[in-house]
Amino acid sequence: GNLEDYEETVKKAKEAWKVWADIPAPKRGEIVRQIGDALRQKIKVLGSLVSLEMGKIFVEGVGEVQEYVDVCDYAVGLSRMIGGPILPSERPGHALIEQWNPVGLVGIITAFNFPVAVYGWNSAIAMICGNACLWKGAPTTSLVSVAVTKIIARVLEDNKLPGAICSLVCGGADIGTAMAKDERMDLLSFTGSTKVGKQVALMVQERFGRSLLELGGNNAIIVFEDADLNLVIPSALFAAVGTAGQRCTTARRLFLHESIHDEVVAKLAKAYAQVRIGDPWDSDTLYGPLHTKEAVKMFLDAVEQAKQQGGSVVCGGKVINRPGNYVEPTIVTGLPHNAPIVHTETFAPILYVLKFKEEEEVFAWNNEVKQGLSSSVFTKDLGRIFRWLGPKGSDCGIVNVNIPTSGAEIGGAFGGEKHTGGGRESGSDSWKLYMRRST
Repeated sequence: GNLEDYEETVKKAKEAWKVWADIPAPKRGEIVRQIGDALRQKIKVLGSLVSLEMGKIFVEGVGEVQEYVDVCDYAVGLSRMIGGPILPSERPGHALIEQWNPVGLVGIITAFNFPVAVYGWNSAIAMICGNACLWKGAPTTSLVSVAVTKIIARVLEDNKLPGAICSLVCGGADIGTAMAKDERMDLLSFTGSTKVGKQVALMVQERFGRSLLELGGNNAIIVFEDADLNLVIPSALFAAVGTAGQRCTTARRLFLHESIHDEVVAKLAKAYAQVRIGDPWDSDTLYGPLHTKEAVKMFLDAVEQAKQQGGSVVCGGKVINRPGNYVEPTIVTGLPHNAPIVHTETFAPILYVLKFKEEEEVFAWNNEVKQGLSSSVFTKDLGRIFRWLGPKGSDCGIVNVNIPTSGAEIGGAFGGEKHTGGGRESGSDSWKLYMRRST
């Protein structure tokens, strides 16, 4: 799409909002329920398309559509529960009420790595709140964006509602910039890199607009000497290698207590050697290609920098000789916790394994990176678990115990602190971000 297409689409979406805002919230929930059902019917074919276009394995593609379906179910219930308090007024014969209203038009910019789920989190909640949506998916996953929009449009039109309630403009940075600068975008939800997110935030702030940012993560798993290694090995493997390291919640740093460091590295390297690499559509495959040629170059550059900064490659580190953007899942040891490459989020399957002695230092090391998305600790010590969850523990938006950094539940608010942007999507009270409060 070009800027003329964008202009036409915004006008249509704004017109459609006038219809949508008048519909009672539970009735909007019923439409979202039907969208969830329409996605259920197409879950395998849509999962296949995600796999084909993005490169993630088929079960992950299907899982992503399932997440959208689950958020629809969640939103249906929420459509009957959104409310504000009636407060005691200090003035006799007066009522003091907090009323929540839709913001209007929500712009949603999503990333290539979750081309269905992230839009689902935003749109299902935004819709029951009474907003129209304008989506710009990643340019490299535009087939998925078109397919999802067609499924939604059919549901809307079957209910004699304008399809423009959920509009789509495919396009590149020009469309994204137009959205960020456009005062008609009442909220801009952006998922992507911290670098681009910063530019978006500044453009939106320039016009006193509202933004919801879901940006980078440099996530750590901390393993103490009392941890159950039968949990640690598969968790670290899944968190570091899943989606070929292209999740914002991927584990990029693994802090091991010095007493178990060598044992865990040996076991993890053995597990890495058993990862089945292949065609993402093959049901036996656990690990597919990177998304683009640029990602392969970033991977190789990062491995080179890790070596230059004193790291040892225990396994992986090379491009796999086969068609497609395949690289070996990689483990690097021997780097200091504050090496520049360790503090860089490389969107590829590279895990930096680091040694620590004390709880206090490793909690500080978890928190010393710029991003604050997800974090995990493996321990059986209850006191330590509560310190980890407490004010001097992890400073991330997602704080896990004895499970990996990746994978989130739709019932909880998803998002992170610091350079991750501070936004929250999906469950809990994140619906408030899609509404404005009138007292």
